[in-house]
Amino acid sequence: MSSPTAEANGARVSNETQHTRRLSKPESPLSDLDKETLAAYEGHDADIPSNEGYVLDAQGELKRRQSIAASHKASRKSVEQNGTKDVEKAGEEVSTEEDDSNVVWWDGPDDTANPVNFSPVIKLLNICLVSGICFVTPLGSSMFAPGVPDLMKEFKSSNVELASFVVSVYVLGFAVGPLFFAPLSEIYGRLPVYHCCNALFFACNIACALAPNLNFLVGFRFLAGVFGSAPLTNGGGTIADLVTQEKRGKAMSGFVMGPIIGPIIGPVAGGFLSQAKGWRWTFWVLSMLSGLFGLLSLVFMRETYAVVILKRKTLRLQKETGNKELRSKLDVGLSARDFFLHSIIRPMKMLVKSPIVLLLAIYVGVIYGYLYLLFTTFTPVFQETYHFSSGIVGLTFLGLGFGSLFGVGFFAWSTDRVFKARKEAMEAAGEDTTGSSAMQPEARLTLLLPAYCLIPTGLFIYGWTAQYKVQWIVPILATVLIGIGNIAVFMCVSLYLIDAFTFYAASALAANTVIRSVMGAVLPLCGQKMYDTLGLGWGNSLLGFIGLALLPVPWAILKWGEFLRKKYEIKNL
Repeated sequence: MSSPTAEANGARVSNETQHTRRLSKPESPLSDLDKETLAAYEGHDADIPSNEGYVLDAQGELKRRQSIAASHKASRKSVEQNGTKDVEKAGEEVSTEEDDSNVVWWDGPDDTANPVNFSPVIKLLNICLVSGICFVTPLGSSMFAPGVPDLMKEFKSSNVELASFVVSVYVLGFAVGPLFFAPLSEIYGRLPVYHCCNALFFACNIACALAPNLNFLVGFRFLAGVFGSAPLTNGGGTIADLVTQEKRGKAMSGFVMGPIIGPIIGPVAGGFLSQAKGWRWTFWVLSMLSGLFGLLSLVFMRETYAVVILKRKTLRLQKETGNKELRSKLDVGLSARDFFLHSIIRPMKMLVKSPIVLLLAIYVGVIYGYLYLLFTTFTPVFQETYHFSSGIVGLTFLGLGFGSLFGVGFFAWSTDRVFKARKEAMEAAGEDTTGSSAMQPEARLTLLLPAYCLIPTGLFIYGWTAQYKVQWIVPILATVLIGIGNIAVFMCVSLYLIDAFTFYAASALAANTVIRSVMGAVLPLCGQKMYDTLGLGWGNSLLGFIGLALLPVPWAILKWGEFLRKKYEIKNL
């Protein structure tokens, strides 16, 4: 129901509450754990600078020192060529460490260039705009679904796979976009990425509205998903840039709710809109909304990524002072090539090198595929079985939507209770409850089994009640269970990956997102044919039985996860 990154961002909100006091003061030194948590929250690995610093392994530290040395050599060579060589320093050996006087940082704790010191109005506008954009792009994933039958009639096509793919291909774009937009934002800043992707998302939706054939529509739906993923990828980072830890939870709530509420409202509005004006108008409305937010962003949005702001400040000071050895405090000497290799290759390496990452990616991928299979089949199921109009059929998506909303609240409530009970049990047994010994990452999966069981249960009830045409509210209520299970599973897995792969948490989440987005696009292709062959009862039962077959996965990770993490430890990627 939510976007590929929404549940991860929500997970980070819960995860970083462990470090509230230490992170609340921007000028206070942070531990490596704090920096790793903040990096995961912002959507990148810990060796990429956050606004508060970075954490380097041995290989990264070596590369940083080499970069400093190369910079010093280049600057001194430039001085010599200009005939102004400092004779006193001529025989000095090049240092691989910065001179503190050459390190560029904020001009004190109240520096207005620091995003945390922006005016409250600018902060509010930026947060509202990011949250608004992150509502519109997930809206596009499902708003179009109720109009698919009319689309197929207009283009005189009976290809059921293509009818499903024209909806789910949008999610395939969610797998591709983050791999590129994360490093681009780290090189050029968040603002250029927002502006470019807003404009391209707007253009792609206009192209969809004017589509002359199905192939054209599928292609631009995919591109709309690619460009629509940018705010979902970078939105959490923008809020982390602007808001201090103690206030961040409130700011994140609006951002996280957008990707959850968007797919709920989308089919409801899209159903009535398609019935009244035709399927093309769903894309015109998306274009209007994205165009509005794009224009407002051009006027009011500001660059918030401290790494880029300090880089620009460093270049300006180098020009003004002629001192080429000035370096930003957040400069780790990574080239544009390094950023891209980090973002694209690392997630794939983790899938190959870590059995846990691969297992959970496939596990969540199946669930995500089920979600979009339901998205693509609700319209024909309820139109043919219950004779709903194209307007009313959009309301059938509310079951999944309300289930997702309830799942977020249930997860937050139950997680607190589980962790409190575990801590009390450890204290009663005389065990240490401070630091890393208090909780193994596998404890994050405690709620996974009961939450996951709701999904096959909901599928069985949905399938057989629809098969026997039980009153329409019953199968819709069954999808509430699926919605609760989906969001709870996503949150559990996201939190686990952050805790288990702290340094490479973002790459672990990216690997999970890529696999599940691909499966979310591909699995729906078999949905309608499966129902035609097996019927609604046995078709959904087949999905339920496959779901039950995956039950041992979380159990196995709970039992052997620590052993697998240590045996296949991820380092020096």
